[in-house]
Amino acid sequence: MNRDIFIRNLTKDKIEMSPKGRNSNELTPEEFEKCYENFFDMIYEIAATDISSLSGYGEFDENNQAPYETLEDFIRDEIINEKTEGYWKNWTQMFGTTFLEKEYYFEIAEKALKYAPYCEGQRFLANNNTFFCNMIVDDAGKVHPADWGRAGIMDYLMDFAILDLNKPYLLVPEKLWDYAKKRGIQIENFKERFLCMAYFKGIATLRWHASIDDLESCESIVRSMNALEERMSKLS
Repeated sequence: MNRDIFIRNLTKDKIEMSPKGRNSNELTPEEFEKCYENFFDMIYEIAATDISSLSGYGEFDENNQAPYETLEDFIRDEIINEKTEGYWKNWTQMFGTTFLEKEYYFEIAEKALKYAPYCEGQRFLANNNTFFCNMIVDDAGKVHPADWGRAGIMDYLMDFAILDLNKPYLLVPEKLWDYAKKRGIQIENFKERFLCMAYFKGIATLRWHASIDDLESCESIVRSMNALEERMSKLS
């Protein structure tokens, strides 16, 4: 089944598959400050989808199934295991030939795995591609994902972590901390779960940008990941 049709059916037509409006990447920090709750509302609306008919974790495969038994399996296969085909075939050859440094890469990967137990059992529909360039803000201010190609079953904090990775100066986890408290939303083990998703997506994204020799983005991602634990420690 076509991915867009699958998502539309799964979400009971709550998701607009061809949104019209302004690309959210064009928002200034001041504009985001005024409407960030709309982004958070969007992620929670996605996460509220009934996925009881689905099993597993991970990005949906060509059959729209989540193929991994545990979240740890998903993380290991995505960022640690060697590949025998596809874009990431023999990806470890990047060490020493690109910006990607082996010691740092596995340091961050191990941090993601360290926090993975906190995310086990946290099974939600996630867009998993909530970079600002992939979202549309309509005339009423509602936010819509425009690309479901990497959607899957995982901790919904992944979608928040991607927002933060894209533009850490917007202080997404800090705003989410206050948003949840204000609305009475309980996010169990928030800091550990956010760190797991952020390190996982961060190192995967770093690998991608290293593969295309995008040094500026690589340096930005490294700065973002290096600041994460201190930022989380300040939330109270």
